[in-house]
Amino acid sequence: MRISDKLAHEQTFSLEIFPPRGDMPLETARAVAGEMARDKPDWISVTYSAGGLGNSANTVPIAAAIERELGVTALAHLTCLGSTRADIDAFVASLHAAGVENVLALRGDRAPGREAIDFSFASDLIAHLRATAPDLCIGAACYPEGHVESESSEADFEALYRKQEAGADYLVTQLFFDNEDFYRFRERCQRHRIRVPIVAGIMPFTSVKQIQRMAFTCGASIPAKVVKRLVLAGDDPADQARAGVEYAVGQLRDLAANGVDGLHIYSMNKPAISHATHDALVGCGYLKG
Repeated sequence: MRISDKLAHEQTFSLEIFPPRGDMPLETARAVAGEMARDKPDWISVTYSAGGLGNSANTVPIAAAIERELGVTALAHLTCLGSTRADIDAFVASLHAAGVENVLALRGDRAPGREAIDFSFASDLIAHLRATAPDLCIGAACYPEGHVESESSEADFEALYRKQEAGADYLVTQLFFDNEDFYRFRERCQRHRIRVPIVAGIMPFTSVKQIQRMAFTCGASIPAKVVKRLVLAGDDPADQARAGVEYAVGQLRDLAANGVDGLHIYSMNKPAISHATHDALVGCGYLKG
């Protein structure tokens, strides 16, 4: 089912996994997705590679298993930096063959040796997909605190508007830790003629190192209330992870109460995070039990 159709009729709940890397077998990724499917998400997204290591060959097999074996809508990530039109067309053909009709169109992170070939921006990829694969449902990324490479806030919204006009059906935010950032962003989207649904993406932090890494790579600010939670959690990894999930649950409940179009959980291949967030959203009435 097209994700845009889901968003047109209901507030959504979705989860994310990334393909295995290292010695983690593909079967384990399927098992993780199967465990998350118990929470009845509207879709499960599958990233293009884990940690930027380029193992995108697993994206389509995992997405296909989610669709065919689990009966859950799959969203396949697709990045374009360093890819040719032929590369993109081949990937889309493999999605069609697997029965996957939803894609999240991204530029991808810059890295040595990964330069623009046929696509410089995500909007270029979106326009190409819309022209060559009109049946695809296309999602795009947005950044409540601005893209880390953006010259200004206005430039950020101009880029976002180009994504919409190129054919994006909806947006999914980068992670954020302060809901007020999202609410301000949502209001500014309205003023900048952004009309497509906006799904809020939340990542429960599980350790001090993880939140530091996310803040550096994504440009997400760390509010004082998050720092205080981590200080209170102490040095025990289990206590840090518990504090992170509890904080995320609070974010999700507040977002649900304030009429968000959808909630997307960056669940990091951890079914326990999926279950905790699902149960919290059932408890506040956002989801049915």
